[in-house]
Amino acid sequence: MQFDVWTKGLSTLDVDALVLGVFEDGELAGEAGSVNTAVGGRLKSVAARGDIAGEAGNTLLLTDMPGIKATRVLLVGLGTKKNFGRKAWRKTVTTATAALAQTRIARAALALPRPAAKELDDYEFGRAVAAIAGHGLYRTNDMKTGKKPKPPALQTLVAGPVQGTGVAAARRGLIHGAAIGLATTLQRDLGNLAPNICTPTYLGEQARAIGKRYPAVKVQVLDEAAIAKEKMGCFLAVAQGSDQPPHFLVLEYRGTKAGKSGPVVLVGKGITFDTGGISLKDAGGMDEMKYDMSGAAAVLSSVTLAAELKLPLHLVGLVATCENMPSGGAVKPGDIVTSASGQTVEILNTDAEGRLVLCDALHYARRFKPAAVIDIATLTGACVVALGAHHSGLMSNDDALARELVASGVRADDRAWQLPVTEEYGEQLKSNFADMANIAGREGGAITAAAFLAKFAQGLKWAHLDVAGTAYKGGKDKGSTGRPVPLLADFLINRAGR
Repeated sequence: MQFDVWTKGLSTLDVDALVLGVFEDGELAGEAGSVNTAVGGRLKSVAARGDIAGEAGNTLLLTDMPGIKATRVLLVGLGTKKNFGRKAWRKTVTTATAALAQTRIARAALALPRPAAKELDDYEFGRAVAAIAGHGLYRTNDMKTGKKPKPPALQTLVAGPVQGTGVAAARRGLIHGAAIGLATTLQRDLGNLAPNICTPTYLGEQARAIGKRYPAVKVQVLDEAAIAKEKMGCFLAVAQGSDQPPHFLVLEYRGTKAGKSGPVVLVGKGITFDTGGISLKDAGGMDEMKYDMSGAAAVLSSVTLAAELKLPLHLVGLVATCENMPSGGAVKPGDIVTSASGQTVEILNTDAEGRLVLCDALHYARRFKPAAVIDIATLTGACVVALGAHHSGLMSNDDALARELVASGVRADDRAWQLPVTEEYGEQLKSNFADMANIAGREGGAITAAAFLAKFAQGLKWAHLDVAGTAYKGGKDKGSTGRPVPLLADFLINRAGR
């Protein structure tokens, strides 16, 4: 997919289609007015007849328009003028991309009105266009044997108008947005794979492939013996019920001019299938537990993005990956295990396994003397109850880091909501027999899970993203969403800019 900007001469652009906007009252928006003049008022006549209502989500494809070089015009409804801001604009670009993907249009020019510069500057404009297009053109990597639909024909998208010094900023945004699109595609592809394909070993192979593709990424894949040598007792306890061997992935990217400060460390939960173990989940919807490695996929995708853009930063990705299965050798409720930090954990519920693999990975992160540590996990159903599918849960022991992540989520339209993780929640994890238990009851479940992790992040600038409600959709719309890669991409790009 190729992206660029256009600056003037929309009617003379050598593309297959122009994408223009119409408000609910029939007003032609922005550049649509000049195109209407070029085609002898035909666009205004179409809007006046009510052929397109102008409501958000409406589209109408017009063909064989005289007076312009493009052979087609795609009109897109913008909703009401007073409500057309940044969020409405993003939805409109999404609608336009989806409509283009249903045609055989190969080259299109986006000429939708833009929100005020304070809401969307030239860089953000370019980045959003490319990222939204990449997301909208994604096709699921299914294994159906029937005739597959043709991939979208769209190969070139030019966006504008962009003027003067804004051209360079918008083009930089397009490059970044295209990389974000590639990263979210990797996230979605890994998530959507069947769990008999996307195993811990497979994730290790994908990590090695990233290292081969990008020489700046150094990769280690620790096997079970090496994990045992690191004394990751909590991680190994989760893995012991499965015939699939666990792996611990270490990906280290160091960009040129990265500086000498500590790295950002991303830690991903990589449970490639989660039955709940002996604390078995209900059968309904259990197939969706193949997405329990979404945190791991986000880490691999984020490292790929940093390497693709050659960001001037030091980044480490850690992934603890295994299956959580019930067997004669599986960990049992009541078992006590010793973490890599030396702290002991009473496992009261084997379905609270994500925090067990993450706690050992967080301890491993200390050796890098990190500037910040962020773990990403589909950790708790309680977070889904609290926030639904709209916001990821965010908990942190560092308010500045939390604000940074929240701001990145807003800019990327991949929002997170900060929840408290004060000491009272940690006290709920008391155990009669070990340093702590791995669960603390139903109340505040998303927070007590984070409080468990916080016990292993003391002295670190740490944040936890619970993406159980945002990383994938269930039911008839089952599929990976690509989140929280856009949030993490914005965070890394802005860190590199510093």
